[in-house]
Amino acid sequence: MITLHTWTTPNGRKISIMLEELGLPYEIKTVNIGKNEQFSPEFLSISPNNKIPAIVDDEAQGGPLSIFESGAILTYLAEKSGRFLAASGPERYQALEWLHWQIGGYGPMLGQLGFFGVRSSEKAPLAIQRFTEESERLLGVMEKRLAVSRYLAGDNYSIADMATYPWTIAASTFLKDILGESLASKPGIQRWLKEIGERPAVQRGMQIPKLA
Repeated sequence: MITLHTWTTPNGRKISIMLEELGLPYEIKTVNIGKNEQFSPEFLSISPNNKIPAIVDDEAQGGPLSIFESGAILTYLAEKSGRFLAASGPERYQALEWLHWQIGGYGPMLGQLGFFGVRSSEKAPLAIQRFTEESERLLGVMEKRLAVSRYLAGDNYSIADMATYPWTIAASTFLKDILGESLASKPGIQRWLKEIGERPAVQRGMQIPKLA
């Protein structure tokens, strides 16, 4: 059994989407970051960087295995199952390129824009301008790719799409007042969002964790 430690954020939902796509049995342990549960000794023993998501695979080769960082978890699950990441060749590295693009740039920039542009009660115009411009640049990079490719890694749906989709939903909802106009002008992203969003596993994964 896999235990997913998660919360209602784009990073957390990457993993619930993957687990739903794979149909693997798993259980949820919520980590309420609003109550600082990510700093509990139990969670820190699994995720020393005090960030969600993290998993524990009780059936891993060699015994129970804990993994933190969403990109590492997605890669592990893909290799464990033999799905959503090519075993070798250009397709594999294209998926890893776009996965790391999301982890290293797209997600962090949208996250900073969300903090300075939405959540912070004290507005810092220079920071908002900086992160808006960089987010729009990254959306442009994504649009160019999806104008010529069905999915981020090519013809096949992959962990790169799973990683990027929840953040793009956040861009179109939580950040709508800032990025909505830019997103609306990008038909490649809009087409991709619709196709990914119609997948039943994605719909289920985006609802996890379900809070009472």
